[in-house]
Amino acid sequence: MSAFDFRNFEDRRQNSQAAKAALLEKFKARPPLDDPEMIAKAQARAEVARARDERARERERIRIETERKAAEEKRLREEAELAAQLAREAAEAAALAERKAAEAAEKKAARDARYAARKANVKIRR
Repeated sequence: MSAFDFRNFEDRRQNSQAAKAALLEKFKARPPLDDPEMIAKAQARAEVARARDERARERERIRIETERKAAEEKRLREEAELAAQLAREAAEAAALAERKAAEAAEKKAARDARYAARKANVKIRR
C-alpha cells in the first residue's frame, strides 16, 4: 500500500455528495404506496402470512390432538394394568384365605383325632 493518499478533500466531498444523490434517486424511484402494483404486492404478502398462520394453527391442532390421544391411550393402559393388578391381588387373597381355611381344617382334624385318641385311651383304662 502506498503511504500517501493522493485524494484530496474536494474529491472526498464530491464522492460523498454523489453517494447521497444516488440514495435520494433510489428513494424517489420507489412507487407510491397507493400504486395498484404496491397494493397487489401488499395483499399477496398478507395472503401468504394468513396461509402461514393457518398452517401453524393446523399443526398446533394436530399436535394437541395427538397428545390428547396419547394421554387417553396411556390412561386406558394404566387402568387395564390396575384392573389386572387388582384381579391378581384378589386371586392371591382368595388363595391365601383358602390355604388358611385348609390349614385350619387340618389342624382341627388333627386336634379332633388327638382328642378322640385320648378319649379312646381313657375308655380302655377303665
